[in-house]
Amino acid sequence: MRVSNVTIRRRLWIAMLVGILLFLSLVVRLAYVQLWKGSELAEMAEDSWRRTIPFAAKRGEIWDRNGVRLTYNVSSPTVMAIPAQIKEPEETAARLAAALQMSEEKILADITKKERIVNIRPGGRKISQEKAQEIRSLGLPGIVVTEDNKRYYPFGSMASHLLGITGIDNQGLTGLEATYDRLLTGSAGSVAYLSDAAGREMPNSSDEFTPPRDGLNLQITIDSYLQSVMERELDQAMLQFQADNIIGIMMDPNNGEILAMSSRPTYVPDQFQQYPSEVYNRNLPIWKTYEPGSTFKIITLAAAIEENKIDLHNDHFYDPGWIEVGGARLRCWKRGGHGSETFLQVVENSCNPGFVVMGQKLGKDLLFDYIKKFGFGQKTGIDLGGEENGILFKPSQVGPVELATTAFGQGVSVTPIQQVAAVSAAINGGVLYQPHLAKGWYHPETGELIESIEPEMVRRVISEETSKQVREALESVVAKGTGRNAFLEGYRVGGKTGTAQKVVNGRYSPTEHIVSFIGFAPADDPQVVIYIAVDNPQGIQFGGLIAAPIVKNIMGDTLHYLEVKPRKEQVEREYRYGEPVPVVVPDMVGATVQDLYEDLRSDLRLAQSGSGSYVISQAPKAGTKVEQGSTVRIYLSSTPPPQTSAQP
Repeated sequence: MRVSNVTIRRRLWIAMLVGILLFLSLVVRLAYVQLWKGSELAEMAEDSWRRTIPFAAKRGEIWDRNGVRLTYNVSSPTVMAIPAQIKEPEETAARLAAALQMSEEKILADITKKERIVNIRPGGRKISQEKAQEIRSLGLPGIVVTEDNKRYYPFGSMASHLLGITGIDNQGLTGLEATYDRLLTGSAGSVAYLSDAAGREMPNSSDEFTPPRDGLNLQITIDSYLQSVMERELDQAMLQFQADNIIGIMMDPNNGEILAMSSRPTYVPDQFQQYPSEVYNRNLPIWKTYEPGSTFKIITLAAAIEENKIDLHNDHFYDPGWIEVGGARLRCWKRGGHGSETFLQVVENSCNPGFVVMGQKLGKDLLFDYIKKFGFGQKTGIDLGGEENGILFKPSQVGPVELATTAFGQGVSVTPIQQVAAVSAAINGGVLYQPHLAKGWYHPETGELIESIEPEMVRRVISEETSKQVREALESVVAKGTGRNAFLEGYRVGGKTGTAQKVVNGRYSPTEHIVSFIGFAPADDPQVVIYIAVDNPQGIQFGGLIAAPIVKNIMGDTLHYLEVKPRKEQVEREYRYGEPVPVVVPDMVGATVQDLYEDLRSDLRLAQSGSGSYVISQAPKAGTKVEQGSTVRIYLSSTPPPQTSAQP
């Protein structure tokens, strides 16, 4: 079939127009890609070429209240591989395995992965500087040693449960490390470079360094010296009593600052993998719940005084050794009872029937209202993870027996930190504070204070007058009652003992107890509250015999360290048969040795230093009270001292 010239021309025009349209669309597309999408596509391309080597930020340090570093970082490099740059994988794996003491097969599997960058785990993580230099000297293509760091704890296990632990990637796992992980961590830096599809660095390209931003430094309320004093006593008590565990807390009652807190058993944070998980995961002072026993009576006492239900000095109670409540006979710890007592003596003697009467006078609504106001049944809000609430009776469950047992600390479950916070409120003037550890945040480079953490008042619970009466009653407990083993000559110490049966398999154990003592000083102006609880000590199980002497030892060192001056007046200790009585050391300077031996008789013992007949110095100095039979060291000379008057 013949095609006309007109048809041919038409077809040519159509083809030309189609060609022109295709050309124009290509030009438009190129213009769009180049002008509108050029920078975006260039970034996408560069991103596909970019390889990044991370540089870890330094985790913030944690200091005590005086600036002593409790944990900080030490350099600990990490070995990484860039698989695409490794030319001889087998040889590289063999040489790395020998240096890192790892399996050659494991390393070969890592460095041949289809990934941009691979960590050589576990032997290549957190290595020493010497090992890092050894790896660098091998000159292995594709093997990179990057800067990294790990946590260092200069005091070993001290404050381990407070500080907590960090993981392999320096992330906080427990304790303050976990609570404040975000602020302590900072942000990582990196070195970025461009490489081709084979992983080779592109020529004429420059590395891009993004510096890491170090974490903030945290100052906490702990005093490292007081922490060491507490841990020393816990260690000694653990050896002496072979207890299941021991808990200790020291707090400033006037602001909620924790000065020391520890428990046994303990662990070393940078070796935590060597300990059972329940040791490093459970911070007993805030996690453990148990029936408090007689230390809880402080709450009943404070409520009864505040509501004018008792007069400590003028109201009397007769204790036959038991009290009948709801068909149940609740006994006093003293067989035969205490007889006729004032309510002050009820407190001194820790008399259960007397506290039952206080609870009955209050009634369940008032008593449980005060228990909740003092913070029981809810978390204190301390800045640590893992805190428990404790357990209280529901109102519908409280009958006459439950009211009675709660009044003397049985049937309720509390945590140690709740008890310390509540007792602090009872003796500090009546104000409940939230316990806390964080004190301030500091810039890692300049050291500038960024944020100061202020004490947080929760509520007023009782009046200042009631609090004053509680302090005086508890001082009398230490001087005349069950807490006599916490008495410190020259200081006004108040406190309360506790001996609570443990619940084992749903029943009270006749042989296992948690014995405790909570003490404070000075009683006229409390500066420190100390709580010690010993779980199932071997031997005699009474708080006054076991926990009170521990508190006494800690309290004595603490008051001396804080430069708290002795008081001129205090409630005189009531000594019982068999207990050592105090003796005032006389002025011996200027006397002869013969005269001293005739005058002292059996009250004091003498230890001599030097030679001669005359005393020129003595220790302790004149006027000091010591226990009968104590030793006084005298320093002798052949000539009398220039002055024979009393020592200053």
